[in-house]
Amino acid sequence: MSRGNLIACHECDLLQREVPVPEGGVLCCRRCRAQLYRNLPNGLERALAFSLAAVVLFAISNVYPIVGLAVNGTIVETTLLGAVHVLYQDGKWPIAGLVFATTVLMPILQTVSMLWMLVPLKYDRVPWGGPFVFRLCHLCQPWGMTEVLILGLLVALVKLSRIASVVVGPALWSFGALMLILAAAGAAFDTHVLWSRVAAVEHKDAEPALDESLPQGALTAAQCGLALCHDCGLLARVPAHAHASFCPRCGATMHLRKPASLSRTWAFLIAAMVMYIPANVLPVMYTNSLFGAENDTILSGVVYLWTSGSWSLAIVVFVASIAVPMLKILALVYLTLSTQRRSRWYLAERTRIYRIVEFVGRWSMLDVYVITMLVALVQFQALATIQAGNAAIAFGAVVVLTMFAAMTFDPRLMWDEAEQDDARNRAEA
Repeated sequence: MSRGNLIACHECDLLQREVPVPEGGVLCCRRCRAQLYRNLPNGLERALAFSLAAVVLFAISNVYPIVGLAVNGTIVETTLLGAVHVLYQDGKWPIAGLVFATTVLMPILQTVSMLWMLVPLKYDRVPWGGPFVFRLCHLCQPWGMTEVLILGLLVALVKLSRIASVVVGPALWSFGALMLILAAAGAAFDTHVLWSRVAAVEHKDAEPALDESLPQGALTAAQCGLALCHDCGLLARVPAHAHASFCPRCGATMHLRKPASLSRTWAFLIAAMVMYIPANVLPVMYTNSLFGAENDTILSGVVYLWTSGSWSLAIVVFVASIAVPMLKILALVYLTLSTQRRSRWYLAERTRIYRIVEFVGRWSMLDVYVITMLVALVQFQALATIQAGNAAIAFGAVVVLTMFAAMTFDPRLMWDEAEQDDARNRAEA
């Protein structure tokens, strides 16, 4: 059986045949139920249209004010870049850099990368530097957090409404539209179709088949000496005794398994657990007003929302800022320990836990965006000022470290022990 009609699951490494999928359908792994690919009609054309619209919305969102406060005839307004600048001036440059990267830099790079690939293909031309640009787009995808920013802005509006009259700026509406447009562009950007289109323009096979036959009884790509590119999805042979190779299609580094996966996951997890303590104990925000000074922690902010009647937002902030980071750490500890102990229990369920951990990680940035808006807007020197506390830096570090921990963990390791036992059983039989 050749590679030309095979695909490998990126979560359990199971080899499976490619089958036709109806329009709008999804092909899932028959073992762990991970999504392998979708058949979206005119996906690249829609991704191009959405990306062009996103460029326009980016300009509006970063030029016009997001929100403003009106106190005694004085209006204080801010843009997203203005809020980042205020944090930088206050000496909180790590938070300023994190907010800028996740709400401005990464979404822009992802959108520009998609346009760089899609515009030439629209006119049947090969994009210049396509492999590098594609890898850049794939790298930026998990770090763009526009949807979390929108929720953070809504929470900030509730808190600001208790201080002064809130003036909603045009950028708030454009950010809401941008969130939907970016989500639609990412969903329509089909990697499989993209590289098939590139191969058609270059007049060569998209996935040249191997001449060698696969070993009898092989279940996974690794057992056949094949590695899956996690960037473009290509299945390629890894040279014997080689620690790594490069994808022949997009140039990304390929491994049979992520190197030192469990060790690196533990390193990021331990660092996240250390930073989780000051993130919840130290003040996340300092408020100075006519009524005195007040230090707020993340938990006190939840209590404030609850007592002020915003119960739904209090629950959202508690889940995103307190429960999710803690549960994500515990889930990754469980997955890492069970993998190290070579447990065969509940493999499909553990894979599903890993999938959830990857999805919810970014939502912990909610409180960081709330603090960013409050610090930028509440700067009435005679009445009240708000400054970010050191806990905000620690909390941002927890979010980044747990995301790195999830990225370095290799879920295929959970299935390896089961495959080795099955192979031993077949040999004994």
